[in-house]
Amino acid sequence: MMTALATVSHVTPSAKGFEVELACEQQTSCSSCSSQKSCGTGIVSKALGSKSLSWHMLTDKPVKEGQVVEIGLPEKQLLQSAAVVYLVPLFALILGAFLANGWLAPMLGAGEGLVILSSAIFTGVGIYLAKLCTRKLESQSSQRVTLLRILGEPIS
Repeated sequence: MMTALATVSHVTPSAKGFEVELACEQQTSCSSCSSQKSCGTGIVSKALGSKSLSWHMLTDKPVKEGQVVEIGLPEKQLLQSAAVVYLVPLFALILGAFLANGWLAPMLGAGEGLVILSSAIFTGVGIYLAKLCTRKLESQSSQRVTLLRILGEPIS
């Protein structure tokens, strides 16, 4: 189980306990890396800034807005989402290049430009399909967030 720190943004009492909305800042390891100034990933992560993620959770423990809590996230769904995001566009690119090179380019008498164009189109379709697939996986993983411990009030 992966863990993360989150801030309680809203609490609603319910019959089963408390419905809690959490805000979590996405963390990267770039801030602690020694080669962050010369690395392309480090430069991009600084330019884009931090991303805030939102989670919903049902718990029986009383929490207050503004408290920092440690949550557990299921690894299986997160790894499945990562695999879909990376592999579906990659396989689509390979399929587009294979079909264009073996079938479409010889049929039309075209060259490498058509293969590149076909690969780009198939990659775009793969990215769209990956987004559709990950929505379902993200909703499943957000339903399985568990409260591990309550850490206390945020430092001001």
